[in-house]
Amino acid sequence: MSGGVAYVYDEDGQFDTRCNLSMVTLERIQPADEQAATMASGIWHRGQTDEAQLKKMLEDHNRWTGSKRARELLDNWAASRSKFVKVFPTEYKRALSEMHERKVLEEPATPAVANPPKATAPAK
Repeated sequence: MSGGVAYVYDEDGQFDTRCNLSMVTLERIQPADEQAATMASGIWHRGQTDEAQLKKMLEDHNRWTGSKRARELLDNWAASRSKFVKVFPTEYKRALSEMHERKVLEEPATPAVANPPKATAPAK
């Protein structure tokens, strides 16, 4: 777990049959650019893409333990990433969404400048 979210390596693609889905949703780990294009950053766990968080955890694990498995996953990152599943508790996801919505509503609208000041030539 990483503070409310779990990333599970689902090598055989059967995790959804082994998981109690009554309180969590399962999501694929999107490439960072795809997540940035499809999901508001305000509802990202810890304000980072899932790919960035997961990759950092694996890099740290490899650095601290010398794990050969972590190194293999990192060396084949695109294929490895596609086998990870994000386990996202529904209440946590709801809370993040609500906090993001409140923040968006509280942000003051940037007033449009009707007549921007004109540049003037310097005095001679």
